[in-house]
Amino acid sequence: MNYETLRLVWWALLGILLIGLAIMDGFDLGTAILLPFVGRSDIERRMVINTVGPVWEGNQVWLILGGGAIFAAWPPLYATAFSGFYLAMFLVLAALILRPVGFKFRSKLTSPAWRSMWDWALFVGGLVPALIFGVAFGNLFVGVPFGFDGDLRMHETITLFSLLNPFALLAGLISVAMVTLHGATWLSLKADGAPGTRARAVVPYAAVVFMLLFTVAGVWVLQLDGFRITSAVVEGGPSNPLLKTVTRVTGGWWGNYALHPSFWLAPAVAYLGAAIAVLACGRRSPLIAWIGSALVPLGTIATAGLSLFPFLLPSSSDPDMSLTVWDASSSKLTLEIMLGCTVVFLPIVLAYTAWAYRILRGPVKAESISSDSQSNY
Repeated sequence: MNYETLRLVWWALLGILLIGLAIMDGFDLGTAILLPFVGRSDIERRMVINTVGPVWEGNQVWLILGGGAIFAAWPPLYATAFSGFYLAMFLVLAALILRPVGFKFRSKLTSPAWRSMWDWALFVGGLVPALIFGVAFGNLFVGVPFGFDGDLRMHETITLFSLLNPFALLAGLISVAMVTLHGATWLSLKADGAPGTRARAVVPYAAVVFMLLFTVAGVWVLQLDGFRITSAVVEGGPSNPLLKTVTRVTGGWWGNYALHPSFWLAPAVAYLGAAIAVLACGRRSPLIAWIGSALVPLGTIATAGLSLFPFLLPSSSDPDMSLTVWDASSSKLTLEIMLGCTVVFLPIVLAYTAWAYRILRGPVKAESISSDSQSNY
């Protein structure tokens, strides 16, 4: 496989890993967001927690895989993003730490105030990562201020407040709506009784909010400056972001859709998934609704990736130094070795995940929580 093709394969694999993260970790983030609202009593909130209790740690494997893939396949992207987005990453990690702590500490005391405090901590642990992940994606469209010197040493002026710009915050709200929808369909599938019924009622509202915000973002992108490579692209050339020229074009992020009309399937999948979730919930088909809501992150992330291609991280301060698929990858040998490992181990991860979810199938009921209080959260 030539270098050009390997880069494309790893760009696609990065997208697959991000989609896997959004689908598998997205529903337990959404469940945490909904926890204080769909559970009215302690037993109901324990039911909600136990729908994700056995699986949330395994779902975070996708976060590790995504970070590892960026580190090994796209080192300049890893160095720039993890340095420039440091405070944002810190907020995400701090919020994620609340999840295991909340799950474990909540049951240590029976005080309603104690348990309510940890319920809201779990809510924060679901809301903040969903919001920040969306904000990070939004900043890809507006670009972030960074560059390189002649020795490829990175310099940046990125601050947490600069990342919280209006378009990025809109993208963050899209992410929150997306995972809330996904969490609501999960609870309608896994939570018996009143919590599942309340979650089912959330589905149409979350779907409508997502579709409205997604549409607003699409219109807004028409007003943003997109980035285009104006020099000759050596697709199999060395990984050096200093060897190209880039210009800004208003509405330029829509350029790929004009060249490849088939790309419109990506946003169509996002809208279709939201519609399927609403219709299936209305017909009491929770599994179909969950599958529909899983199509939403698939279509959303694919839309972003196809819009940005070949850019991985545009630079707002020096567009010529933006990181692209063609100049930010590891060596050909590294990509080949990693691809071999992925071909072997990713199917194992998928097979084990499918087996675990099959074993854990079925709704969580109040009776099972009460009868086995020591084994459940």
